[in-house]
Amino acid sequence: MGLSTPSLITFLISFIVAMAVVFARYFGAAIPGLTSDGMQFAGMVVAYLLLVLGCLIRTM
Repeated sequence: MGLSTPSLITFLISFIVAMAVVFARYFGAAIPGLTSDGMQFAGMVVAYLLLVLGCLIRTM
């Protein structure tokens, strides 16, 4: 199984999700859905999985 570079859109979406979690966690930003620790962890998992899928699937 070969890895490929994720598209720019996939990378930017995962980066935006990860930055939203970072801002909610460390800077106290009030982002709906990212208020609890569990949801922040889930947000980071979603961002990482999106980036991994972008590397594994060539059309993504």
